[in-house]
Amino acid sequence: VAAGGLERGAKNQFSTFSNFITTINQKKEGIGNRNSPTQLVIPNIKNVRDLPPICLDVRQKQRISIDTLPQEQKAPVPPEPSLPIRTKTVKDFQDDVEKAKSSGDWKAVHDFYSTTFDSFLEINAAFKKDTSSPFNTIEDSGINAKFVNIVYDALLNTPQDVQKSVLKGIINGLLQEWKGPRTKDDLRAYCILLQNPQFSNTSTYVIYAHLLRQIAALTEADHHFLVHWSKKISQRRFKQLVDRLLQFISLRLFPAKPEEFPPMVKCTWWIPSATKVLALFNAANSLISPPIISYTDFYNSTLDHIDLMEEYHNWQCYGNSHRFSFCQYPFIISIAAKKVIIQRDSEQQMISIARQSLVDKVSRRQKPDMNMLFLNVKVRRTHLVSDSLDELARKRADLKKKLKVTFVGEAGLDMGGLTKEWFLLLIRQIFHPDYGMFTYHKDSHCHWFSSFKCDNYSEFRLVGALMGLAVYNSITLDIRFPPCCYKKLLSPPIVPCDHNTLVGICDVTLDDLFQIMPELAHGLSELLSYEGNVEEDFYSTFQVFQEEFGVIKSYNLKPNGDKIPVTNQNRKEYVQLYVDFLLNKSIYKQFAAFYYGFHSVCASYALLLLRPEEVEILVCGSPELDMSALQRSTQYEGYQKTDLTIRYFWDVVLGFSLDLQKKLLHFATGSDRVPVGGMADLNFKISKSDTSTNWLPVAHTCFNQLCLPPYKNKKELKQKLIIGISNAEGFGLE
Repeated sequence: VAAGGLERGAKNQFSTFSNFITTINQKKEGIGNRNSPTQLVIPNIKNVRDLPPICLDVRQKQRISIDTLPQEQKAPVPPEPSLPIRTKTVKDFQDDVEKAKSSGDWKAVHDFYSTTFDSFLEINAAFKKDTSSPFNTIEDSGINAKFVNIVYDALLNTPQDVQKSVLKGIINGLLQEWKGPRTKDDLRAYCILLQNPQFSNTSTYVIYAHLLRQIAALTEADHHFLVHWSKKISQRRFKQLVDRLLQFISLRLFPAKPEEFPPMVKCTWWIPSATKVLALFNAANSLISPPIISYTDFYNSTLDHIDLMEEYHNWQCYGNSHRFSFCQYPFIISIAAKKVIIQRDSEQQMISIARQSLVDKVSRRQKPDMNMLFLNVKVRRTHLVSDSLDELARKRADLKKKLKVTFVGEAGLDMGGLTKEWFLLLIRQIFHPDYGMFTYHKDSHCHWFSSFKCDNYSEFRLVGALMGLAVYNSITLDIRFPPCCYKKLLSPPIVPCDHNTLVGICDVTLDDLFQIMPELAHGLSELLSYEGNVEEDFYSTFQVFQEEFGVIKSYNLKPNGDKIPVTNQNRKEYVQLYVDFLLNKSIYKQFAAFYYGFHSVCASYALLLLRPEEVEILVCGSPELDMSALQRSTQYEGYQKTDLTIRYFWDVVLGFSLDLQKKLLHFATGSDRVPVGGMADLNFKISKSDTSTNWLPVAHTCFNQLCLPPYKNKKELKQKLIIGISNAEGFGLE
C-alpha cells in the first residue's frame, strides 16, 4: 500500500512530527465540530413524500449542485497577500536534481522543497503561473501543472530528510490561524497539496486527514472553484487522486496495522472528510463529457464488507441530524453493494406485506392460506400477454408479495425457474413490433416508446410494473432500452405526492437522441454545423411532423412555431426543442404510465442511491458472457473438475458461438443475462445424472443446476447438449 521512497524509510520515520500533530489536534478540539464535513445541508424537496436525508452529493435534481452555481461566484473575495518572488524554472529544478544525483549533494534541492512547502504563500510563489495575476476564475486555476507534476515525481526519489522537510512545511501551513474567508491562493495551495504522492503512505495519514478536513470544511463557493479546477487535471493523475482517497477510506475502515493510526473514536471525522473531498472529484468528473474516468472508478469495494443495511437505516432514520452515512454519497457504493441493499429492502417489504395479509385474515376469523403470502400469477402459454396483464391488473394490491408463476396445464413447481421463463417469454412478446407498444430502431438496436396516441395507457403501466417486478424479485430481463429511459425513470427517483407534478421528464441532449435514432441525430448535428444560410437553404420552421396510423400530423415546437423560420441564430434552440419533443413531450403519457407502474412495485428510498446506468444493470444484467469465469466458479456434484466428461463439457462450451453460449445459460439458469455480481453470482452447479447416455441433459433452473449424463466422448456430449439447449421451453416434474 505504501508508495515510493517513503516505503524505504524507517518504520517510525515520522514520529518526530508527533508534537505538530498534537498541536493540530488541540486546535481542532477548540474549534469543535463547527466545520465538520458531516454537517450536511439538507435542501427542501417540494411535492415529495418524507425523504431520507440526502447530502449535497446524492442527486442533482434535489440539491443546489456544486456545478450549477453561477459561473463567476460573487462571494466576497479577500485581498490576496503579495507573494514572494521565486524565479526557479522547471529547467532550473531539473538541473538541480540531476546535479544532486551525480554529486550526492542535495542541499539545493532540499532548500527548494523546504522553502516551497513552508507555507501556502510559498506554494503559490513557486507554482503560480503568474504571481502578478489574480486568477480568480473557475476556468483557469493559474497553477503551473507541469512544474507541480515534475516536482512531485522527483520527490519520492529524494533522501528522507528532503521528504520530511516537505511534510514539516505542510504541517506549518495547516497550523496557520485562519481568519475570514479563504483566498484563491489558499485554494490553489489545497489543490496542489492534494496531489502530493507522499499521502499514499500510511505513515502520513494523520497529516493527510487534517488536510482533507480543512478542504471538506470549505464553503460551497470555494468547493465550486476546486471542482472546476480539478476537471483540468490529467486523467492519470486524476485517477491517482481518486485511488489515494479510496485507499485512505479502506485502510481507516480495515487497517492492516491498527497501531499505525489513532483510535477510531478519536478520529471519527477522517472518513467523512475523505468522502466529502472525494465527492468534489466525483462532481468534477461528471462535468466532463465523456467523463475523465468511469463512474465505476469511484466504487470502493471495501464497503461491500461493512454492514450495509445499518448504513441504509442510519441514512433513513437520522437524516435530519448530522450523522454520517455512506448512503449520503452513493457514488462510492458499488453496484453489487447497492443490489444487496435493494434485495434486502425488497425482502423486508415482502415480509411486511405478507405479515399484514396474515393478520388481516386472522382478524376476520378466516382460515389462513399459504397462497395469500404470494403474488400468484396463473397464465396460459397460448394467451401469455393477455393473461399476464389481466392477472397483474387484478392483483395490484399484491404486487409487493413474492412472485409465484404457474403455467396452466404444466406440472412445474415455481422455485424460481418458472418465474424466469415467464419474464423471458412475456418480454419477448410485448416488445414484438406487431404488438405496437414499442418501436424497434434497427440502427441503434434498441426499443423506444411508440408515440401513437390512444385512449388507455394502462398497458404501459403494466409493462412498467413488470419491469419493477423483475428488479423486486432479482430477475434480469433481456430488454433493450437506451440509457435515456433509465434517466427518465429516476426523474424523480421518489414518486411525488402531488399527482399534478410531471414525472419522467429529464434534461435530454443530442447525445441521448444519437443512442436511439442515430440517423436523425446526425442530421440535426449537420444542421448545427452548417456553414451556409440555414433559413434559405433548409426552409424549415419550428414545426415537426409525425406519422400516426398512416396519417401525417404536425406539432409546433413552440407557440406559432409554424410561422417561425429556423435560422443560423435560433437553430440551437430548434434542435433542443426537437430532441425534447421526441424524447419527452411526444411520449409523455406513455412514459408517465410506465413510470408509475415501475414505481408501484419498486417504490424504495434505495432508488435514490442509483445512477441511471446502475438501474439498467439491475434490470438487464450484463450481456457480456465470460464462460471462463463461469468455469472457474462452477461447483460439481458427483463429478470432479478433472473428470473426462467435465473436460469434454468445457472444451465444447468454450468453443461454442455466442448464440449457443447464451442458449446454454438460458437452459441452465432461465436467463441468458449475467447478474450484477458476474458469473460467480450464478452459483452454477453441474451434477452427475445416473441415467442412460442416450438421454439429453436436464436443467433445474430454480437452482441453476445442469444434470449431465456421463457421455463417453466429446462428439456425443456436444450433439446431445446442442439438442437440449436448442429445445428448452416448458417444464415438467421428474
